[in-house]
Amino acid sequence: MTTMTEGTATAGTLRRLSDEGVSIWLDDLSRSRIESGNLAELVRTKHVVGVTTNPSIFQAAIGSGEGYEEQLGDLAVRGVTVDEAVRMMTTTDVRAAADILRPVYDATGGRDGRVSIEVDPRLAHDTAATIAEAKQLFWLVDRPNVMIKIPATPAGLPAITEVVGLGISVNVTLIFSLERYGEVMDAYLAGLEKAQKAGLDLAQIHSVASFFVSRVDAEIDKRLTLLGTDEALALKGKAALANARLAYQAYESVFSGERWTALGGARANKQRPLWASTGVKDPAYKDTLYVDELVAPGTVNTMPEATLNAAADHGDITGDTVTGRYAQARADLGAVERLGISYDKVVQQLEDEGVAKFEAAWQDLLNTVTKSLNSKGVDGE
Repeated sequence: MTTMTEGTATAGTLRRLSDEGVSIWLDDLSRSRIESGNLAELVRTKHVVGVTTNPSIFQAAIGSGEGYEEQLGDLAVRGVTVDEAVRMMTTTDVRAAADILRPVYDATGGRDGRVSIEVDPRLAHDTAATIAEAKQLFWLVDRPNVMIKIPATPAGLPAITEVVGLGISVNVTLIFSLERYGEVMDAYLAGLEKAQKAGLDLAQIHSVASFFVSRVDAEIDKRLTLLGTDEALALKGKAALANARLAYQAYESVFSGERWTALGGARANKQRPLWASTGVKDPAYKDTLYVDELVAPGTVNTMPEATLNAAADHGDITGDTVTGRYAQARADLGAVERLGISYDKVVQQLEDEGVAKFEAAWQDLLNTVTKSLNSKGVDGE
């Protein structure tokens, strides 16, 4: 139970983060978190104004079995396929979370109060299937504050344009490179232009671009450690922040340009940068590194609960830690390149691995649900 003193300290740190223009979203969801009242409590006490999910999160939640038995039984009786069972369970959770966050959505005019659900990761390289699945998920959840997550793969880019053009809010995920981020922003603007031509209200369409952080350091730090020189070791822990800060510079440029001005005049919303993968991978780093050092107005930081609790307890929020640091960011990435570590190869590897990890988690989830359905006397295939 939170004491008055603890609650005040928690509220103070996270309130400062919110006051700096950073929306705090929780990177986790489960049936037990919903039904226990935990999610609602985090909204009340820890300034959580959104939720993100991914295949790994659902694999952990549904794989635990907690809270899903009754629905699994009903699905088994109906004889649904395993794919449909997973789709029904995940959309049920997202719909319930969206209802909990609906007051936030209403109070912020749709800016926050969002819950994200990702298209089947096996479709990451299939544009048409991604579009079809995004439309189906949007229809199934049936809440205005849902965001459909689409990966920033080459096949995902035209899907983003098409789905946004239909008036559906999108969370673009698995962004690692600055070049790909530019393509993501372009895809979003093209979607808004498509929606405008269709006569849709642009004010109702929102989007975030999920720029992954800690995985960049994990991969580049590994290569720097192998080099082992003083120069290389001195660069550890710098690449991810540099990459994210330059992404924010790109965001500022695109969303102040001529193309944006026309859309902004039609009440369109900027696609906010979202810092994802913000739990540190290296225990040598402060556990709030990717919170404290990525404070900038108009951003979202989605945190696993451990990072959220750490930020609440000992986060050091000192104001904007992004703008004005672009020259140093470019210098840090340049120094890494000069050591023979290819930025382009690293970010492509991370994108490929990101898709593969989500596919593996999804397959694990399908396997788990198949066993549950079969145990109830129903063939899950």
